[in-house]
Amino acid sequence: MVQATTTAPTIKQDGDRLTIKAPISDTRPWGTFTILDEGPGYKIKRIEVNPGHRLSLQMHHHRSEHWIVVAGTARVECGDTNKLLTSNQSTYVPACTNHRLENPGVVPLVLIEVQNGEYLGEDDIIRFQDDYSRQ
Repeated sequence: MVQATTTAPTIKQDGDRLTIKAPISDTRPWGTFTILDEGPGYKIKRIEVNPGHRLSLQMHHHRSEHWIVVAGTARVECGDTNKLLTSNQSTYVPACTNHRLENPGVVPLVLIEVQNGEYLGEDDIIRFQDDYSRQ
């Protein structure tokens, strides 16, 4: 099945000015992510993980993450805990905690990620194990 998706730009009012900000998308070996909104101390992403793929076992020094499953099934490793989440279920990943997200299903996993912290750059990722040989 082919599904068309579009993401509308974000419109914000700053005093007398309107700012239009187009979502930023990036393709990774495991799927895609789109930054839906961001501001001081937070970033909101839509993450889609392809069936049978997973993100690296990783940790962030400067941010925590909240994951809300929208579609599909997520296998979540967070610290010493492993669990399966399905649509409308969520989990919290504290800063400085090893974690991994995996799609064990046959349909795309779609989730919303809310990041909170003092620094939210993509370079705040310490990878411990990666299926795609990234550092």
